[in-house]
Amino acid sequence: MYLILLEAFMAGLILVVIVWWTMFTGRPKNLETQKIGNLVEDPSPKNNQPDSNLKK
Repeated sequence: MYLILLEAFMAGLILVVIVWWTMFTGRPKNLETQKIGNLVEDPSPKNNQPDSNLKK
């Protein structure tokens, strides 16, 4: 009985380690200080003028 519980505990521990490893390995050290908005490009045009190359 205790052997089954120990095996289940070890399997859960291995699962937690794998999830932690995949989430946090390879990230920059100062990721929490960076703004998330800087990582995503703004799809809106920089100026609000219509495109002059389009024909009406």
